[in-house]
Amino acid sequence: MEISAPGRVCLFGEHQDYLGLPVLAMAISLRSIIKSVPRNDSLVIIRKPDIDETEKFDLNKIKYSSSKDHFKSGLKVCKRFGFKFSKGFDCELRSNIPIKAGTSSSSSILVTWIHFLSQIADNAKKLDRNTIAELAYQAEVIEFNSPGGMMDQYSTSLGGLIYLESNPKISIEQIDTNLGAFVLGDSLEQKDTIGILSRCRDSRISILNKMKKLNSKINFQIISHDQIDEYNLTADENKLLSGTIKNRDLLFEAKKELNKPKLDQEFFGSLLSEHHSILRNDLKISTPKIELMLKSSLEAGAYGGKINGSGGGGCMFAYCPNNPEEVRDAINNAGGRAHIVYADDGTTINTK
Repeated sequence: MEISAPGRVCLFGEHQDYLGLPVLAMAISLRSIIKSVPRNDSLVIIRKPDIDETEKFDLNKIKYSSSKDHFKSGLKVCKRFGFKFSKGFDCELRSNIPIKAGTSSSSSILVTWIHFLSQIADNAKKLDRNTIAELAYQAEVIEFNSPGGMMDQYSTSLGGLIYLESNPKISIEQIDTNLGAFVLGDSLEQKDTIGILSRCRDSRISILNKMKKLNSKINFQIISHDQIDEYNLTADENKLLSGTIKNRDLLFEAKKELNKPKLDQEFFGSLLSEHHSILRNDLKISTPKIELMLKSSLEAGAYGGKINGSGGGGCMFAYCPNNPEEVRDAINNAGGRAHIVYADDGTTINTK
């Protein structure tokens, strides 16, 4: 049996989902793949040849060794859901998604794993992609009380281009659009997730709590630019809040464009670049190398692009439907590692 799931990029709404704001995310044509054969004992063996690692544990002795123990948490969540496992399995995991680079490699693997477990269980049954995403979210975020929204799990499970709202409840719209080629560029710089989240998440939650002391009904969904001065914020708080509002409103402009019968490719690219400028100037999540890679991609003919993921390193991407090879070469020449990618399907079973 072979099961896979894609990575993803966040087109619009970066650093917004954990604030209860919507996102536009797209699954990409880089995937995690799990192949397996059954065993006659209770051992689970997961071989990871891409990174030369092997993980082993007993089905009946699930004890977490870290807050990233996702194979065990996925199994535990599936058991809680009602799946039963009497025998172990030998797995091989491969992935061409950049690791720890903001493209949801861990969520892709976990979605693949949950999907795999639902099919290998004693009482196996077909799960819809929404359920797989929810179980993956439980295993990755809820089980360890980890930071993060739901974008990664739903995007990699459902595939394609999705508009996701998580407040007041999960609402997903799949957008059928004919987007062309992107080039994903890995800066090969390690992300500064903790530092970035401290500024982007914790600081903005603190700003919201400060505003609620003056207006208990205020939230990020409804506040407008002309209300900012009412709350006596510091200059830095003002900048963060203003950037949040601009990104929120920019997403709705992009969604409107993506829903048109004919996409204005250049305008769409310019919206990506505008989103990036807010992330760079107001949220301060970019790096000099990311900036060089984006500059090089635009000079090579890309319509626009942005940093992807938490920032402080990791990946960027450029929209270049007409000349992806030239943009790929430009990013490589700027010191990145580039991949030409397209929108891709969600988690699937390969029965061949």
